Amino acid sequence: MRILVIGAGGAQGGAVARRLAAEGYAVRGLSRTGSAPEGVEPFAADLGDAARVAAAFAGVTHVSVTLPLVFEAELVESYVRNILDAASGAQVRRLVLNTGNRLPGRDTGVAAFDTRRAAAAAALASGVPSVALSPPLYLENLAAPGVLEAGVLRHPLPGDVPVSWLGHADLAAATSAALLGEDRVGTTVALGGPPVTGVELAAALGARYEELDVAAFEAGLAAALGAGAAAGVADTYRWIAAHGRDLYAEGAGGAIRVTSPREWLAAQPWAAR
Repeated sequence: MRILVIGAGGAQGGAVARRLAAEGYAVRGLSRTGSAPEGVEPFAADLGDAARVAAAFAGVTHVSVTLPLVFEAELVESYVRNILDAASGAQVRRLVLNTGNRLPGRDTGVAAFDTRRAAAAAALASGVPSVALSPPLYLENLAAPGVLEAGVLRHPLPGDVPVSWLGHADLAAATSAALLGEDRVGTTVALGGPPVTGVELAAALGARYEELDVAAFEAGLAAALGAGAAAGVADTYRWIAAHGRDLYAEGAGGAIRVTSPREWLAAQPWAAR
């Protein structure tokens, strides 16, 4: 058994790769630069290069997919097509796609949502035994500069919007279960803990809540991700505030125990008081 983790150089895919390697599986980590966690076989490939993507599937039986923060519809479609063609050719036993966010049940005009809805639909209809995992917001976002500082939690959603949260380690556990455990083939599995509003989350963390202006959030994100990715992410927050306040209103851990925000924060060295 060999597991290919696409996106192993990133935070989400890296957590998945580390988990699977720690469980004793042979793991190959695909990233554009060839970076991969320790104990994972690195493989450099551009997802737009069909031949190189196919080569990454040599000897692979299972695959975990986290797409890069790219939201151009035609480009994402080509990435997904190359992955699914390679998976079909390799006759993989299970493919698990991380959609990177909860997804509205309709087209929204927001590329970060719509491209991932299309990717999940393509995977589930491909003939490759597939599962889509739909996470909410990640707890690791709370570690970003300026988000949780000096007793204030700043986040770009209104304080009364309920939000389910998930840690990267929990995503990795859910991916392992979907790849190797319970049979959820052909389904989309929502992940996340019980929803809390921003005000409630701040109180649980011993802070007060302050709604962050989305434009300011986007500007800060651009420094880390680049302008295109930052704009795509920021547009999801704008849409939620205007049209989708219930997007994260349901918690659903699947087959795993979900870490609570309080538990997660207590485990962070930077949060020690």
